[in-house]
Amino acid sequence: MKQVMIAAASSGSGKTTVTLGLLKLLQEQGLNVQPYKVGPDYVDTEYHTRITGKKSRNLDMFLVNESERLNYLFEKEAHKADIAVIEGVMGLFDGLGVDKDYCSSAGVAKQLDCPVLLVVNGQSASTSIAALVKGFAEFDPELTICGVVINKVASENHYLLIKKAVETYTAVPVLGYLIREHGITLPSRQLGLVPDREIADVTSKITQVAASLNQTVDWQRLLQLLPEEEIVFHEPTCPDFSDLTVAYALDEAFHFYYQDNLELLQSYGVQLKTFSPIKDQELPNADLYYFGGGYPEEFARELAENQAMRQAIKRASETEAAILAECGGLMYLGTALKTPDQTYPMVGIFEGISEMTGRLRRFGYCCGKMRQDTLLGNKKTQIVGHEFHHSIFTSKEKPVMEMFKKRDGEIVDRWSGGYQKRQTFASYLHLHFYQDPAFLTNLLKRVREQK
Repeated sequence: MKQVMIAAASSGSGKTTVTLGLLKLLQEQGLNVQPYKVGPDYVDTEYHTRITGKKSRNLDMFLVNESERLNYLFEKEAHKADIAVIEGVMGLFDGLGVDKDYCSSAGVAKQLDCPVLLVVNGQSASTSIAALVKGFAEFDPELTICGVVINKVASENHYLLIKKAVETYTAVPVLGYLIREHGITLPSRQLGLVPDREIADVTSKITQVAASLNQTVDWQRLLQLLPEEEIVFHEPTCPDFSDLTVAYALDEAFHFYYQDNLELLQSYGVQLKTFSPIKDQELPNADLYYFGGGYPEEFARELAENQAMRQAIKRASETEAAILAECGGLMYLGTALKTPDQTYPMVGIFEGISEMTGRLRRFGYCCGKMRQDTLLGNKKTQIVGHEFHHSIFTSKEKPVMEMFKKRDGEIVDRWSGGYQKRQTFASYLHLHFYQDPAFLTNLLKRVREQK
């Protein structure tokens, strides 16, 4: 097995474009490619999965803060592949605070002993790119930058000028380029890229990038520069919850789920079902209903029009069914969702209105400490997650968590969040079930107690 991380000097350099094109290109060469994404992002992984047919995985040092567990999440799929391709996050050394190794692409690459292919934006520059590459190559001697790809060059001559400069002043090989017009511009909205399921021609766009990379990037040399790794993988023994069924919302409005979360449920013996709050008229029989994040604001009218489903969910909560909702799920379980154009009725478990705003209201990693016993843990239990939303939830419901954000060892923000009514828990937090070995076990024990 070989592995490579596609990282960049900064956000906007083109690492997603290069990653998507390279995934397609390597797959077309007959390689078994396993994709990954550094950080908590859901949308990039959906693109990876669309291209490769393999479920992309997140590698996040904050959400899964124990190195052995994070290594396991990498190895359990990588050992089946010919090559693991990891898309980085932000700039190579950007993470949480000023520690270059904490929650950064560089930190994950070093933990996995993974070489880095650096993507650099070459627009409107030439020899200065050599200074940038030299700085990145020498900033951390423990990190291996195996090569550079120059993105957004104006012409082949422009590329050759940059290549000569980089290879004159550094020891890092320049492996190719992508001309500005041959890249792709994927549409964005308030949470980043528009999900691949909403773009009809996404596959053809990425195929075009792969064809360009095949002409202008020496991918064969890249493979030669990557050492062959041997992974000895052992599947751990998990507790048995085969008597439980979890149904999770899955449609255009709700599709932000970590694949490792779903597979961990299955490894515990839990039966999984899916349902659509947009299209289905009733809930399937289940012991826990799980609403992940997504874009309920983009499909507010369809969600509101499905009155039968909204009533079924509210009845389930009123009869003590266990329900877990994250971010978009919280917005759906409130009384109403207000967009710039209209206010739509939602499920109404929690008295509160979600309203879309013009800017990010919460962004980044955070922690929550329980003020009372909840579905996710007893009083004083602490959980971690990340928030990323443009909406606010205005409610007279009493929050059940003390929320705080830490950076460089200091608490930099505090607020209240999360709501529990009967056995329904909802918050803006996106959760990773591998955050603690006992997290999912405790959750499922509470669900079992309610049967």
